[in-house]
Amino acid sequence: MLKDPVEVFRYIGDMSCGPKSVPEREELLPTRHSLLDRLRNWEDQASWRDFFNTYWKFIYGVAIKSGLSDSEAEDVVQETVLSVAKKMPDFVYDPAHCSFKGWLMHVTRLRIMDQLRRRQPAFQQMPAGDADSQRTATVERVPDPSANAQQDAAWDEEWERNLVDAAMERVKLRVKAEHYQIFHLSAVKGLKTMEIARMLKVNVGQVYLVRHRLAKDVKREIERLKEKPL
Repeated sequence: MLKDPVEVFRYIGDMSCGPKSVPEREELLPTRHSLLDRLRNWEDQASWRDFFNTYWKFIYGVAIKSGLSDSEAEDVVQETVLSVAKKMPDFVYDPAHCSFKGWLMHVTRLRIMDQLRRRQPAFQQMPAGDADSQRTATVERVPDPSANAQQDAAWDEEWERNLVDAAMERVKLRVKAEHYQIFHLSAVKGLKTMEIARMLKVNVGQVYLVRHRLAKDVKREIERLKEKPL
């Protein structure tokens, strides 16, 4: 099973790679207290938990679609998040150069390649040092423009699905449980209004109102994630 993100970053904090000086590039940051700013601090467990909860399903999903097993996909999630963490101290988010989605997809792709390489008998027979040297190079590399178009389309679909899931989780955390249940039964399960009202013993008007309000909240969260993924 996936480790708790706090446990993952407790490990990161013990790594030898320490923070580096970061050039001041405030014009590239959406807000002074953006998630990107906070992620530069490895000990900010709340912010890393937010990052983990927002993107781990995407990373896991594309790993599974790439043909990895459940355990291999879980390893990809852990190693991708660790790669992102190691890059954060001197990472400058510049959407004009490369979108966050493209960057995260690239990092994830490299970790998937690592897992596929580990399946090869030659890799498994190597001494540990040689095997480590076969790992894909650092995340600074530019994504390959000749990547398979069909795979990219599948990744884009997974990204959009992840945005919806992440937005719904954020809304869920700040509304009443009963209200979210109404929205979930309607928007996700597809139950009719009258059926939901009978099931939860609420009036039809409340179902309409809650569904409409939470749908708008989810839409706003999706737009926020698209505009400021970090």
